[in-house]
Amino acid sequence: MDLFERSWTALLAAVAGLSDEDFERPSGCAGWLVRDLACHLVIDAQDVLITLVTPAWTEPTADAVSYWDVGDEPPTGDDPLDALIPRLAAAYGEPRWLKFHLDDVGSAAGRAAGLADRAARVSTQGKVLTVGDFLSAYVLEWTLHHLDLVAHLPSVPGPSAEALAAARTLLEGIAGAAFPGSFSDTDALLVGTGRRAASGAEEAALGGLAARVPLILG
Repeated sequence: MDLFERSWTALLAAVAGLSDEDFERPSGCAGWLVRDLACHLVIDAQDVLITLVTPAWTEPTADAVSYWDVGDEPPTGDDPLDALIPRLAAAYGEPRWLKFHLDDVGSAAGRAAGLADRAARVSTQGKVLTVGDFLSAYVLEWTLHHLDLVAHLPSVPGPSAEALAAARTLLEGIAGAAFPGSFSDTDALLVGTGRRAASGAEEAALGGLAARVPLILG
């Protein structure tokens, strides 16, 4: 089992262990409850499944770093898909049905990833990249959303140190610079993606990188 599968398995297990009340708590994604985040993970799992069965035969045009588009402004909720997520999440009614669907589709995505040839090429979002790079990019997605999940649920296990370190390395590749050594991996990810504001000391430590964060990933 590689890091994609380990990070995804840990995230699925964290969601599976939530109480019904936890689903009504805020998440680390601005404007989304935990149930909305869980619903978004269903969409993510579908994206993995769709991409893994969308082969490409041309040369790669992206890797795990350039897979990510960096925006200028944080999401406003006006994007049609972003606006749809809370409505879809509410439509599940009881959290158990959302848990069931995420486990069903999420487990399938994990199995598909485990069977996929890492050297094969796939197409997604107008880009061609190897399966290995696509799954590596998703380690960042899983790790950030795992942090979002536990943002207001301190008793729920967060992402592993291994996943945090790998996600930080990828984010530094996107930023084109390393975060200060004084930043923990978690702080680098939260500050680097705008999930929390940098403190005065952190902003000073960022130096020139402060002008490039937060990185709004899409």
